[in-house]
Amino acid sequence: MDPDNLSVVLHAKGDLRLEQRPIPEPGPDEVLLQMHSVGICGSDVHYWVHGRIGDFVLKEPMVLGHEASGRVVRVGTGVTHLKPVFYHFLPLKGDRVAIEPGVPREMDEFFKSGHYNLSPSIFFCATPPDNGNLCRYYIHKASFCYRLPDNVTYEEGALIEPLSVGIHACRRAGITLGSLVLICGAGPIGLVSLLVAKAMGASQVVISDLSADRLAKAKELGADILLPVKREDLPEEMAKRVESMLGGMPHVSIECTGVESSIQTAIYATRSGGVVVLVGLGASMTTVPLLNAAVREVDIRGVFRYCNTWPTAIAMLASKRVNVKPLVTHRFPLEQAVQAFETTRQGLGVKVMLKCDKNDQNP
Repeated sequence: MDPDNLSVVLHAKGDLRLEQRPIPEPGPDEVLLQMHSVGICGSDVHYWVHGRIGDFVLKEPMVLGHEASGRVVRVGTGVTHLKPVFYHFLPLKGDRVAIEPGVPREMDEFFKSGHYNLSPSIFFCATPPDNGNLCRYYIHKASFCYRLPDNVTYEEGALIEPLSVGIHACRRAGITLGSLVLICGAGPIGLVSLLVAKAMGASQVVISDLSADRLAKAKELGADILLPVKREDLPEEMAKRVESMLGGMPHVSIECTGVESSIQTAIYATRSGGVVVLVGLGASMTTVPLLNAAVREVDIRGVFRYCNTWPTAIAMLASKRVNVKPLVTHRFPLEQAVQAFETTRQGLGVKVMLKCDKNDQNP
């Protein structure tokens, strides 16, 4: 095995470095992966720029990256469902897998009830103090690695992480056949929410954003109606525009920006008895028209990451019901990670993908 384990390590706010780290050994229930494709998330950039997200504060060097896929190189003694590159010295292909980055550390009440994403003891890649997988080699719990079908690429496998946010949000929203949907924000999460909403049967989706380029990408991905937004727009007026465009108020609004005025728009726009799902993370205290929601029985539901979504996402990708490939607009080899992060920070394109296997830079 090549001893090169180049890793993207954040040492402190603004201090991003490429450095060699030892190749780890998998435990009994773990696998060692040769990483292939890792997407850069806004949270990775936020840690780089600010050194923290809310209560999660960088206190020691941390490997970044959590949107990832790779190939199984070694398996722990207790792993039977995944095949490594070598088995009893016989060469095998090694299973290609997508990685679910959030792993419960204990079987608590949240794990038992199927809401393991809410467990306070969860391990999550690239969230202090846990390292991520933006490196050549990485170990992960085998039960949170999912085999990819032959017709699903590594990049699609890496994109299952953001796609899962969309799946979880649309499930929480209760989208079904014929739903009218408003999506606030056409960034990566807004776009995957659009893809999932259409796949789940939404009849019309209107999506809003400040950026004309992002709205154009939304149109390419199947949005029915584009709603350009200006910072000075008033939420109640925007809600009326949504109703006029859709020919009725949406059953569901999925808010992906975290911006106060956008959250207000989502509440005003949603029809009585409908659902607003809050996906975007903004200020810890936000002013919203709560009475308006209460008297119209508009449910406001939160979303925290995802749970039980990887099998669904893989099935959607393998069946070609969902196409995430257009989301990738930039690719960089691992050696150019700093340039890749700067590209993401500047808001260029949609999804920046880092290629970790120096011998295979293909999607």
